[in-house]
Amino acid sequence: MDQKARMQELVKRLNETAHAYYVLGEPVISDMQWDAMYDELTNLEKETGTVLLDSPTHRVGGEPLKGFEQHRHITRLWSMDKVQTMDALQDWIRRTEKLAGRGDLPYFVEYKFDGLTLNLTYREGQLVQAATRGNGEVGEAILPQAKTVRAVPLTIPYQGLLEVQGECIMRLSVLEQYNKTAKEPLKNARNAAAGALRNLDPAVTAARRLDAFFYQVGTIENPPYHTQPGMLEFLRKNGFPVSPYLGEPKNAEELVACIRHIEEIRNTLDFLIDGVVIKVGDFALRERMGFTEKFPRWAVAYKFEAEESVTTLRKVTWELGRTGKLTPLAHLEPVDFYGVTVRKATLNNWGDIQRKRVALGAPVWIRRSNDVIPEIMGRVGEPGPGEKPIVKPDHCPACGAPLVERGAHLFCMNRVSCRPQAVARLSHFASRNAMDIEGFSEKTAGQVYDQMNVRDPADLYTLTMEQALTLEGFKEKKAGNLLAALEKSKSCPLDAFLFALGIPNVGRKTARDLAQAFGTLEKVEQATEEELTAIQDVGEIVAQSITEFFSFAENKLMIDRLLAAGVHPHAAAGPSEGPLTGMTVVVTGTLPSLSREEAEELIRQNGGKASSSVSKKTTFVLAGEAAGSKLTKAQALGIPILDEAAFRQKLQ
Repeated sequence: MDQKARMQELVKRLNETAHAYYVLGEPVISDMQWDAMYDELTNLEKETGTVLLDSPTHRVGGEPLKGFEQHRHITRLWSMDKVQTMDALQDWIRRTEKLAGRGDLPYFVEYKFDGLTLNLTYREGQLVQAATRGNGEVGEAILPQAKTVRAVPLTIPYQGLLEVQGECIMRLSVLEQYNKTAKEPLKNARNAAAGALRNLDPAVTAARRLDAFFYQVGTIENPPYHTQPGMLEFLRKNGFPVSPYLGEPKNAEELVACIRHIEEIRNTLDFLIDGVVIKVGDFALRERMGFTEKFPRWAVAYKFEAEESVTTLRKVTWELGRTGKLTPLAHLEPVDFYGVTVRKATLNNWGDIQRKRVALGAPVWIRRSNDVIPEIMGRVGEPGPGEKPIVKPDHCPACGAPLVERGAHLFCMNRVSCRPQAVARLSHFASRNAMDIEGFSEKTAGQVYDQMNVRDPADLYTLTMEQALTLEGFKEKKAGNLLAALEKSKSCPLDAFLFALGIPNVGRKTARDLAQAFGTLEKVEQATEEELTAIQDVGEIVAQSITEFFSFAENKLMIDRLLAAGVHPHAAAGPSEGPLTGMTVVVTGTLPSLSREEAEELIRQNGGKASSSVSKKTTFVLAGEAAGSKLTKAQALGIPILDEAAFRQKLQ
């Protein structure tokens, strides 16, 4: 393969994996593999003098998610050049000293946290915006999510315009505690932090109990410091947590010793680090040294070797999740891995098995991040004798139902009588935002499934007082309350019923939209994909999920049995009459006392329509702090803008 063809291949693969990691939040290869390909591409570009138009070397990071409003950073967030060997580090030191024109540079060493970059903006001492890195110039606006992180100051003493950068993390002790009670345990601390900050529901972020460390001031007028320690002290005085470690090596030998020390203690820390960051500490020198197209010349990241080992794949079993998705679990030849004997590792999905070309009896390399279960990253070498292919299952290991392949994943579609799914669905059916059956927990769902042959929600309505009294922890009063709650739930709004059914990809808002659009359960059941996609915010994937759900025979039977038991979903009522009758309102930004969901519910209760997008049909926009692009569009269209106080007056 010639150099140009190889460059095209590398660019294509790097862009695919970068999109999966930064945009979709689904890494498909290891950091080591990505770094190796990136370095190879960089070397080829130097040798040929050619940089392809779509080369990732043009970029600083990934593009922002389309589900979030975009935020343009005041000051660009730079990426960091990296080295992975001591020889490469020495080369960087020589280049840096030559550029600075001196050999006694004041270096400082900090932890390189393995989390998600967080950029905060303050005006007049108030936190007004938070954003992810994005592509370095434009990121995702995540102010409501960031406010749930206790390490993020809501107010600071400094009154000028200020942008502060840091890393949002999940402590390993918090991850361990979270996974003890979680319905779906989190894979690792890094993904847990990134997934929480990039979740549209701030309640999910809050539940993760995230932390943060701050290390850089991006925007400030007349900074009251001139060195790295001075900047960190400024951050401390303004309430920002900074790295608990700051090394001050006096020469190259001490710098190496500093790095080795941190590498030795990394597994004793309560958070993930994947290296150290080395910075020239004098800001006047930084100003002179400047930046390349992508990196500051005055800093470099020394990345530790990944925690990897090689062993043999012996067996693969399939774990069933509450949504019916099957995840392959690899059983390995036991291997001592950084003081821990490892016997199992994850393989993510069927597509992952194919991409990594793994087989039973094959040597595989695994990667572990602290106490998290290792992941198989790929096979070692080419296929050899004695290896056996991993057989793709065609039936559910829990219930025996035929599996359905969707993209890289396998699903059991028997959502009713498959125990792991059935228990979770019973619990969901009874939850507050669904049928709101008070006193019915996930533990209770497991009990009625095992003891009383309850297989789907319709069976709940056959429970007797005698049966309820046999449940663990249920005395006469509690049992009576449960039966009363079941009886009360029979009369329910159509949207609550649709949400309670657990249709894949249908949340409470989509359920409400379906109820408003079709009016009756029968019409929703009979709706075509074309009719469904005609509803705003219902795309092809959601429409397909709905039609598939109602085509499954056991789901139809469950619904018929619910209706026969006396469950009566109310026909969707038209908009309530009130001060907002006939008005279309868009809510954006963070309101002082109302969540977005609460504000939209008030709009509906008072006769209005809550819309997610601004158009000429919008009556007014209810805007809070950090309103973003929706506010900008409303201003351009001349649409009235109300704050929460004016909105409440309008309801009177």
